Amino acid sequence: MGTQVTDNPAELRFEITVDDELAGYVDYREHEGEYALPHTRILPKFEGKGVGSELIVETMRTIGERGGTVLPYCPFVPKVIRDHPELLALVPASERETFGLPREP
Repeated sequence: MGTQVTDNPAELRFEITVDDELAGYVDYREHEGEYALPHTRILPKFEGKGVGSELIVETMRTIGERGGTVLPYCPFVPKVIRDHPELLALVPASERETFGLPREP
């Protein structure tokens, strides 16, 4: 299973494909390097296979490479962050409690 996560700025979302087929996406709103992530959707055919977690991890790594920060409004995103504590640094410390995240890793 070959996966790829790409930014689709025309749709304001990061998309994940599995073997070149759209498997899901996470919407975003970006302002001055701060990315609000309000909604994640994984298509039914790909649910329960770890595709959603991979999408969020790769999305957050890309945002981090851009020097951005993340506001994880979608309830799924903080769950992934808790499983990948290295991503916590992308959420501003002052906002972490809002999303049920620890202030420190």
